[in-house]
This record gives sequence, structure tokens and C-alpha cells, in this order.
Amino acid sequence: MSSLCLHERLGLEMNGAAPITLIDAHHHLWDLDCGRYPWLQGAPDPGFFLGDYQPLRRHYRAPDYLADSAAHRVLATVHCEAEHERSDQVGETRWVHEQYARYGFPNAVVAHAWLHADNCADILGQHLEFPLVRGIRSKPLTAATPHQSDTVRGLSGSLQDEQWLRGLALLERHGLSWDLRVPYWHLEEAAQVAAMFPGLTIVLNHMGFPWDRSESGLAGWRRGMQALAAQPNVWVKVSELGLRDQPWTMEGNRAVVRETLALFGIERCLFASNFPVAGLRIGYDALVQAMDALLDGYDAVQREGFFWRNAQQVYRITL
Repeated sequence: MSSLCLHERLGLEMNGAAPITLIDAHHHLWDLDCGRYPWLQGAPDPGFFLGDYQPLRRHYRAPDYLADSAAHRVLATVHCEAEHERSDQVGETRWVHEQYARYGFPNAVVAHAWLHADNCADILGQHLEFPLVRGIRSKPLTAATPHQSDTVRGLSGSLQDEQWLRGLALLERHGLSWDLRVPYWHLEEAAQVAAMFPGLTIVLNHMGFPWDRSESGLAGWRRGMQALAAQPNVWVKVSELGLRDQPWTMEGNRAVVRETLALFGIERCLFASNFPVAGLRIGYDALVQAMDALLDGYDAVQREGFFWRNAQQVYRITL
């Protein structure tokens, strides 16, 4: 592998003795002086999935990411939309491209567009004017708990909304992927949507959020993951294993990671950090080392695919 990593290209020192070569398939950047992020600058969200997130309510710029990732050979990164002010959906894409021009990353962009909005086609067209845009993340309407999942079924913006589905069809038409982010109790519905669009590349965020690690909770998550894994156009980011008010541990996360790898096959799994959000529970180096340890039994080619080649393929990154 001869490509220089981000740190080498910028003339920065890498820390650590055994760096892992990777493409980070999901992280965020934000500058609170250059854009508005209501969840970071407005009233805190008491329902945030990790609990108190006060440490995130600050700038997280490219140099911050470089410092966090300095122990590893980051070849490229994928920036995922960070809930920038929705009245200016293209503003974040423009700003991220400015960061690329200055720092050489992010190297692919997952932007935001409301798929059920009347101006969806126009917003997509504006995003497509920027060369790094590879996909869209548009979070469908979801229920707050598994027991309420039927209450949103068919509502505007839900996975069954005909207008939302028409917006999703535009992604395939434009060669864009869809980053899917729903809690585990909507995974089976998402699998039905994936079957409707076999030509659309779909990337499940954060392993479908296996938040409930009880036997019944994991059974529900497993049913959804099995349904999605049966759709060959669905990939999965092995990321964001943090739990509300609980520490990140290898023992607590080993089973869900290994099961995800088995269900999808490591060939459809991507490493992703979800920094800085994941930093509420674990450091970047510790996260990478933990993921490497959890790949015990996989060979060098499979590990290389997991850590960077799969992301390069999905997000069409030129190194």
C-alpha cells in the first residue's frame, strides 16, 4: 500500500508503534462559527442516545480529527452529515468541500436532503454540483421505542410514505447511495424498502443500534439484521457501539460485532469511527485497536477489506 495517509500528506507526525491503515467511513466535522447546528447550539436534547453530550457542544474541525486519529494511517475519510440547519442543507456540503481544499479530506461526502420534501429533486441537484458527494442520509420518521413502532407506520416521512419512497428512487437515478439510520425496531421495515430498490446501494449506520442488550432486545435486533443481510445491496458500518450511561467494553460489544460480521460477511462490513460522537465513550486509538482485536480469525485480506477497501468501493474513493 503506497498511498500516503492524511498525516503524511500534511507533514504531520503519527503517534503509536503499530498504526492500522484505514478509511474512516463515517465521521463528522463542524465549525460552530461557520454554520448552525441546532442540536449543538440550541437547547440540549434530553433524548440523545448516549445521554449527556455536553462535551460535543464545541468546534470539531479538521485539525481535531487529525489529532484524534494520529495513531493510524488514515488514507481517506467519509464525512456524514451532522444535522446542520435543515433550511440550509447544501451549506454543510459547501463547507466540507472547503475543508477538503485546505486539508485533503474528507474524501467523500454523505449529504442531507429530506426525501419527502417537495424540493427534494432541487436539493439533490444542488448537492450534485459538488464532486465529493457520494450519498445522502435522510433519516426516516421512527418511533421512540419498539412498542410504538406501529404508530408512525405510513406517516409522512416514514419508511412507507409514498412521497418519501419517490425521493429515495431519485438517489438511485443519480447514482447516489443511501445511508440508512434507524433504531433496531425499524430494521425489518428497512429491509422491505431495500428489496424494493435492489439497484440502490444502502449503507446501514451503526449496526442498527443494538441498544437493548437483553435477550429479548437482541432477538429483535437480530431479526432486523437478518432481514437486511438477506438484501445483497445492503452494507453495514461497524460503528457507534456506545450505550447510554454505560462504558464501552470489549466484553459488552464483542457478541454484536461478531454476529454482524457473520450475518453480512466481512466483505459487506465497513470500519467507521463516528467521531467525535463516539469519543464520548472511547478514544480513537482504543476504538481502532478494539476493532482489530474483534477481527480475530479473519485473514489479512479480509481485515484490509474491513478497514479500508470496502469503504473505498462503496463510496468510490480515489486514492
